[in-house]
Parts: sequence; C-alpha cells; structure tokens
Amino acid sequence: MTVTLRPATAADLMPVGALHQRSRVAAYASFVPPEALAEPGPEAMGRYWAERWGWERDDHRMTVAERDGRLVGFSYLGPDDEGDPATGLLNALHLNPAERGRGTGRALMVDALDAMRSRGWSRAVLWVLASNAHARRFYERGGWVRTGTARNEHLGPVVVPQLRYDRPL
Repeated sequence: MTVTLRPATAADLMPVGALHQRSRVAAYASFVPPEALAEPGPEAMGRYWAERWGWERDDHRMTVAERDGRLVGFSYLGPDDEGDPATGLLNALHLNPAERGRGTGRALMVDALDAMRSRGWSRAVLWVLASNAHARRFYERGGWVRTGTARNEHLGPVVVPQLRYDRPL
C-alpha cells in the first residue's frame, strides 16, 4: 500500500484531468461557489492537460503518484513564469481527496524539489489561492514562504486572489 512516483505518459493525461477536477472541487468548495467549480468537467480537464502537455513537455515535468496501481496524485513543474532562469515553478500539485494526510502530497513535493535542483535551479516558486488555508499550511510546513506578491486569476466566472510563495533549493 505504498505510493510510487513515476514520470507521466500521454496515457495518464485524461485520468490526471479527472483527478485534477475532483481535487479542485474538494479543496476549493468552502470558498469558491459551486458554479465556478462545475466547469471544466473531468473530460475537459483531461483535454486541457493533453493540450498543455503537447506544448510544454520538453521543458516541463509531470509526475504521477500511484497507490496500488491507481492514480492518486500528480505534480507539474517547469520554468519560472516570470522568466528567472535560476527559478523553477511548481505549477500544480493535486491529490485525490482521499489521499490527504497520507504523505502523498509531501512525497510529490519532495520529488518536485529534487527535480528542480537537478535542473540547476536554485529557487522554487508557486502560486496558491489565498483562501486555501489547508494548502498554504502544507506549503509553509514544507519550507515555503510568502513573497508578498499577489495576483488575481479567474476560476470560471469568479476572480480568486493568489499568493506567491518561494523557497531556496
């Protein structure tokens, strides 16, 4: 019943999309209206990841976590979105809701940080929804610190504030 991590393949992208959608709904339901979480659905989210993977697979990395052969989480990383060549961006870390508190998120985060180090980056950054207290605590326990930078992004029809965090590698 241990979790194994491996590089994602094209065959993983539709299941990753479905997991991403379930993860978002579970994580954001207490502060994002249901209509904002209804779309994109699992299939559309899978198509999103297939398209994104097609454009970014040469300089980004997706890792999937499996428990007993079933997909239970994933991480996605790449170059910093602000163009700093010494910095990597943790674009996504999502879990099947039943995996919370089982160490899978931590395993994915440690793996992502190791991968960033191996790419020669000396700093890691991420964006997290300001209202997602659970995720913020998770990252802060992992050594991430708020930078003071914020932005607003759309989640469906809703504008959600995001906070930038960083940490040395």
